[in-house]
Amino acid sequence: MSNRISSFLPVIHEDSEILILGSIPGVKSLEKQEYYGHPQNKFWPIIFELFNEDFTSDYQRKLQILKSNKIALWDVIDSCERKGSLDSAIKNENANDILQLLEEYPNIKMIACNGQKSYKNLIKIVGKNFAIPIVALPSTSPLHTISFDKKLQDWRHIKNRAS
Repeated sequence: MSNRISSFLPVIHEDSEILILGSIPGVKSLEKQEYYGHPQNKFWPIIFELFNEDFTSDYQRKLQILKSNKIALWDVIDSCERKGSLDSAIKNENANDILQLLEEYPNIKMIACNGQKSYKNLIKIVGKNFAIPIVALPSTSPLHTISFDKKLQDWRHIKNRAS
């Protein structure tokens, strides 16, 4: 029996300037067909806090806030085998074509990696001295147990880069 899963299509627009890359959606996100769909994941609360927006569970509104702040979302991994949601359980992974995406969307000025797995996989693809700045941010996953305030502080990098 295969536990092969696939990531979602990118959420990106012509004027996107910041690309946030995760590893691959977890079980809850796949069930809901939404990026960062686990209720304990801090991704959306961080985004709402950074851009002074009132929190909503409306996924279309969440995507609109990303768009209005020129933020794109995708995952480094296109597909892999994994039981559960742990990045450490990922096996036999295939990468998304990040370079092709960046070619199609030349306004991207910064790449922010949501967690170390995303960062390490991206560096394998583009190398350490890539033309676009890459920042490794703490994972917003509930399994990454640093405080919300510390995560928020580190995630301010994207706010500081947003125009």
